[in-house]
Parts: sequence; structure tokens; C-alpha cells
Amino acid sequence: MSTAATAEKMDHHWNYAEEVEVLTFDLNGETFALEAVIVQEILDLLPETAVPGAQPFVASVINFRGKVIPLADLRLAFGMEASEATIDSRIIVIEVDLQGEQTLVGMRTDKVNEVTTLTKSASEPPPSVGMRWRADYINCLVKRGGEFIILPNLQAIFSSRHETAGAVN
Repeated sequence: MSTAATAEKMDHHWNYAEEVEVLTFDLNGETFALEAVIVQEILDLLPETAVPGAQPFVASVINFRGKVIPLADLRLAFGMEASEATIDSRIIVIEVDLQGEQTLVGMRTDKVNEVTTLTKSASEPPPSVGMRWRADYINCLVKRGGEFIILPNLQAIFSSRHETAGAVN
């Protein structure tokens, strides 16, 4: 991707603002963040119903306020090992635009941390070499203190998973 295209993608992700409010959470020792505006609710773990034949990434559904919604495990999308739930595990319910439709999705996390503000000036596109994850699954990395916070590209993650599921059928 050219420097100009990368800069445009970064500007678009930040909605042309200098700061974005996010909810940070942990997965397998890594810190991730989602824009706070898409977060609907943070839940304790709920009973899950397995969906036969579903992709491992979204292998179950939960009942959220009377609606059946998919439960995603980003660990599996990023090629991490699945892990057992702990006392800190939570489900973040988000609303994302998937193929032009606003969709509720639950995301299993190891721990929810805080709502905070991240600045565009501290962000960088993911490196194209040396990443253990697909670079298109990451919008950007934001340096805070001595660590990086990963902002996942939910559109790419859910779209590629949906296309893969569609190709199998």
C-alpha cells in the first residue's frame, strides 16, 4: 500500500479527528481497543448455544435482551489459542455495519480495562513485515506508555469470515 493510501486509510479510521474514545480490553496478554461509540453493553459471561457447522470464530450464539446474537472469539481470528474463562472474562456487545446492515455481535474478552482517549499522533499502521497476525485485520497500533494498543479492523475480520463461511456452503 502506498504512503498516500496508508495515510488516507488512517485518516478515515480516525474519522478525520485527532482523538478517539475507546474501550480497551485484553486477549491473551495483548491490549485491544474498540471505538466506544459502537459498544452497546458489557456483560458477565452468559450461557452459550453452539451452532453446528459454524466457523470456530463464531461457533456459538447468546441471548442478548431477547435477541439471539453471534458470539465471536477474536482470539481465533488472530490465530491465538482459545482459553478458559476466568473471573475477569466479559462479553462486549457491539453494533457493527456488516454488508450495509447494523448487526449486534458479542465478543468474548479476557478482561475489560477502561474507557480512554487515544490520539491519532500516537498511532501507526501495522507493519507489513514481521506481524504474527494478518495486517488487514488491524486498523492501527497506538503507542501508549511502553505498550501498543491494537485497534482491530472489524470490517475485515467479519467480512472475511463471512465470505469463508459462504464459500464452504
